[in-house]
Amino acid sequence: MRVDSKKDNGLEDFEFQRFVRAIFRQKLIVIGFTVLGAALAASYAFLTSPVYEAKVFVIPPSQSDISNFNYGRMKDSELVPYTVKDVYDIYTRYLQAESLRLDFFSKIYVPSLSSEEQKKSRDALYSHFSEVLRVVPPLKEGSDRYSVVVQATNPGKAKEWVTEYVIQAGQLAKNEMIKNVSIESEVRARNLEQQISSAREKSTKAREDSIVRLSEALRIAESIGLEKPPAITVSQSVIAGGEAGQLTYMRGSKALKAEIESLQARESDDPFTDRLRDLQDRFNFFKGLKTEPALVSVYRQDGVVELPDNPVKPNKALVLVLGVIAGLITGIAFVLFRGLFVVKPE
Repeated sequence: MRVDSKKDNGLEDFEFQRFVRAIFRQKLIVIGFTVLGAALAASYAFLTSPVYEAKVFVIPPSQSDISNFNYGRMKDSELVPYTVKDVYDIYTRYLQAESLRLDFFSKIYVPSLSSEEQKKSRDALYSHFSEVLRVVPPLKEGSDRYSVVVQATNPGKAKEWVTEYVIQAGQLAKNEMIKNVSIESEVRARNLEQQISSAREKSTKAREDSIVRLSEALRIAESIGLEKPPAITVSQSVIAGGEAGQLTYMRGSKALKAEIESLQARESDDPFTDRLRDLQDRFNFFKGLKTEPALVSVYRQDGVVELPDNPVKPNKALVLVLGVIAGLITGIAFVLFRGLFVVKPE
């Protein structure tokens, strides 16, 4: 067994030596392939247009950024205040929305291409656009920082696009928030308007009912010739309460007639309507409630967008190294296959 092992090791050494000698004898071919690989890699690295990358990070807005969204939203107004998370969720939804990507693709990306490139299929162009612009969600659990990355051959364009995309998402989210606030305020104003109308109608009915009761009491007072209240000790509260009972006529026909005429001549019941002024104040508040876009924000930019000065692609050093390695491997493989399949003449 030991003898066979030694023989196998010797055979392997012999084969390896043959392999090395074969490569050494044809080293010019190996060197040629290596130089060719390096030349092709260098051509790619130095002739391919460099690609620059611009990146921007966004984080949730501060409480002060959304405070104007919550103006008038209190417990007694039946409108629940918005939280920072509520607002930021709307923004991140637009940031990742396909509708915004398609709009950006059609209005900004495609017009920037040459007329020849624009002739390609929309699917192919959009597939490439998906590599040009990427929205990267939070990489760590519990993090809320999103990033938008744009790669372009023009560094200025990369910076411009990444900034524009973030702003457009913010504008769409802000518009939705303002619309939501406006609709809720309008609904609340309509509800209050209905309450005001109901209160006025109730007050008018109450005045009409009072006139009917007083008219009946007047007829009783006139029928018994009671022009003035009798000179007897009667509690004023009993007489006043008698309006709902049987003692109202004791006020006397003169007082009853004057009160009826006053009620009939009343031009407005507003001053006599309970809680009407409070309802009107709240109605006017919600009717005139407006959110100034310049005073609110739905996100914050974390840092500034720098103008990229070093391309991310191609990595020239890596391309050259890979080219040399690929050329070397190809040269060695060529030598081996040549030795295996090319038969020497006897």
